[in-house]
Amino acid sequence: MKLSSFADLLAARGLQLLPGSAAVPVELLVRLPDRTVAHFTARGTTLRLRLFAEHALAHVVIAPECGCADHHPQIGPDRLVVGAHAIPLAEREINGKLAFGWHHHEAGLLRLADAIPHFFTLLAAPQPAPAAPAADTRTLVSIG
Repeated sequence: MKLSSFADLLAARGLQLLPGSAAVPVELLVRLPDRTVAHFTARGTTLRLRLFAEHALAHVVIAPECGCADHHPQIGPDRLVVGAHAIPLAEREINGKLAFGWHHHEAGLLRLADAIPHFFTLLAAPQPAPAAPAADTRTLVSIG
């Protein structure tokens, strides 16, 4: 399956595949109807879905290889990524070691068509209950 076909499948469900997604290894950025961004990765033996607020996305400009204006423009293409300091709103994962007996990097070898069912499984997983709010705490700082 190509990313364009997957984008059509998502659109039929009211979801949007974002630029920066890749089929090999599978890495998907998907905007959900509530504008939350789902970041799905298949790496090592883990299939992981993290949900981020929309403002967690960043554009990264990729510099040309040689860096000279003679052969390439000074500014390369840009790519949409999850910001380095973004904190996920939620995280769900499938441990391939436990679920499938994987031992090395089998998740990274999955084709897009084989990873898609896992994406939808993690997306539909129930959200864990939020932790109880912490007691009012204060940090004392010594000056001097």
